[in-house]
Amino acid sequence: MSSPVPAPQNHTRTLGVSAALVLVVMVVVAVVVERYNARDSDGDSAVVVTTSTTKAAPMFPPISRELKEGVEGEDVRNLQTRLAELKFAPGPIDGIFGRSTVQAVWAFEKLVMKVPRSKATGVVTPQLWDVMRNEVRITPRRQADTPRHAEVYLPEQVLVTFLGGQPTLISHISSGDGKPWCEEVVIDPGEEGNDSPEQIAAGLPLKVGICGESVTPPGIFTFNRRSSGTRETKLGTLYNPVYFNQGIAVHGAILVPLEPSSHGCIRIPMSVAQIFPALVQFRDRIYVFDGIKEPEQYGSPLPPADRPDPDYTTVPTTVPETTVPTTTLTPTTLVTSTSAPTVTTPTTAAPTRTTAVSTTVAGTMNP
Repeated sequence: MSSPVPAPQNHTRTLGVSAALVLVVMVVVAVVVERYNARDSDGDSAVVVTTSTTKAAPMFPPISRELKEGVEGEDVRNLQTRLAELKFAPGPIDGIFGRSTVQAVWAFEKLVMKVPRSKATGVVTPQLWDVMRNEVRITPRRQADTPRHAEVYLPEQVLVTFLGGQPTLISHISSGDGKPWCEEVVIDPGEEGNDSPEQIAAGLPLKVGICGESVTPPGIFTFNRRSSGTRETKLGTLYNPVYFNQGIAVHGAILVPLEPSSHGCIRIPMSVAQIFPALVQFRDRIYVFDGIKEPEQYGSPLPPADRPDPDYTTVPTTVPETTVPTTTLTPTTLVTSTSAPTVTTPTTAAPTRTTAVSTTVAGTMNP
């Protein structure tokens, strides 16, 4: 009678090593997340960071250096690929750590790692990369009554769009800074303040002095209007705006700093603004969280009303874009014909006459 064949020792040893490696990965990720999440998340976290024991090791290799703006390489390409998989919109996946990638890392730091917005660095350390390359799950704080919806987290300065409970975009933002302002603004026809039937029919921009408050009201709203391209409004220059609270919109901007700095709108990077409008539709919900009360407790409050600037001395005028020189040159052409060499000056007069049209107002405003 043959004796039982003992189990191969190598097989047992391999299983033991594999189990140990899985345990080490879980411990490393847990330690990194715990260190970044030192602050209490007050139970309202929209993020779950987990490591699955049923999956193979992460497909992305570890990194041996810090990744930050300006560096290039295959490790940067891996970072961009992973951020795109997680819907953090890093810009082109080209292996170049540019501004769009910085802003995507900011969003990850603030939303997933709970880093205060003022301390976000945009730098990916080997430890942070270990969290990124493992399983990260983003879940909505609200189950909306529309298939798609957006959530804005003002304390973190992050926006997330969802479809069926799954994120489709996660973006760094900059919202209203809460400061009062008085400025001369140019308002395109059809925008609030230049939207009467007569004004729309005239099709002319309106230049006027306005005072307001840079507030992004928290609450529950719906997307109700959109425009393509660049629009001049009371709140500044907006790129591809999607409106949800009167003149307040989610829109692209060149400057999207870490701190709130707009006149009330939700600024997103220009590259993100090229894809955002396709991710939401008319009447989709948008929830704005301020970290103080729940959006439902606010309802749908309107933004603070603006008012005419009492110190604005110029009468509000419509601004023809190209007709100023032709309407001011007539007197100069009536000079006597005996001084023909001196009266042929319309080409030099035009530039001095066109200063009435301000083309730099938009750049000085903070939508």
